[in-house]
Amino acid sequence: MTELEQVLSEYISLGINQQLDYDKFYLYSIITHSTAIEGSTVTEVEAQLLFDEGITSSKRTMAEQMMNIDLKKAYEQCFEYAKNHEKITIELLCKLSAIVMENTGSAYNTIAGSFSSAKGELRLLNVSAGRGGKSYLAWQKVPENLQKVCDYINEQRAKIKKEDIEAIYRLSFEAHYMLVSVHPWADGNGRMSRLLMNMIQKEFGVVPSIVKKDKRVQYIQSLEESQEKEDSSAFINFMFSHHLANIKEQIIQYKQSMQNDTLNLKNDTLNDTLKLSEKEKTVLEIIKSDLNITTDQIVQTSGFSRPTVMRAIKSLKEKKLLERIDSKKTGSWKVNAFPFS
Repeated sequence: MTELEQVLSEYISLGINQQLDYDKFYLYSIITHSTAIEGSTVTEVEAQLLFDEGITSSKRTMAEQMMNIDLKKAYEQCFEYAKNHEKITIELLCKLSAIVMENTGSAYNTIAGSFSSAKGELRLLNVSAGRGGKSYLAWQKVPENLQKVCDYINEQRAKIKKEDIEAIYRLSFEAHYMLVSVHPWADGNGRMSRLLMNMIQKEFGVVPSIVKKDKRVQYIQSLEESQEKEDSSAFINFMFSHHLANIKEQIIQYKQSMQNDTLNLKNDTLNDTLKLSEKEKTVLEIIKSDLNITTDQIVQTSGFSRPTVMRAIKSLKEKKLLERIDSKKTGSWKVNAFPFS
């Protein structure tokens, strides 16, 4: 079993993907990071409000927010295609591109004719984007090469076994690389390539990859290196390592949240057993934050009267939750419980 398979096995066994609204919030994360790669500054929290409540942010441009709305619609459609195991065709990809660019696309008039990225139409002009002025494939060659991409993906999809996790990811990353290298549209190629990658992953039931915005530079560099060498290895290797790191991070965060939940449960149970008052809990929290704090400082911080503080301290000592080490003037406190929540 590969490291990726081992980590994914732990991910599944922990039930991370069985949490309430997992699919929804994971998708929101995919979308916000994908649009962030393209310059959007919409956060995941803002995206959630935008998607669920229709609340826009005054801090973000309307173009940024529409970019996220359109990409969400495109993902919902592509996941339907994945569910139905639709054949990957130029027509299907152009339909998805039209959704991705619906509200942010543009119309173009060229010598070769007019086309609109908002309609998902293939480009009729040459482009060079972010690669030191080196142009992508000439527009005349786009249809032929895009058809080769579709044929390759469909052939490989038919061969792959569902239990071959690494092969599934490799195909999805290869499809990403091939589509962005052809660069079929005037805009939205990055979003479409990541969408196609996730569509393949969704079809085979593996955890979708997220290209994190904080790895944008490394992501682009690996892509450029592969394109310069006409060898996808650098990009594929980056995507494997990045996805593995993301899954590991989610596992760590999940375990930490579970520990916190357990801790809170223990605290609640202890509180129920010892029947601590709110004032006792407050005093205990204040002391734990500073084990050298004086009684006068506790009075000042809590806002309670001195007699109230003294009664709380006495009660906490009787319940074995609090001890005084050494003298009253030069000693310190010892707390025998975690803070209550």
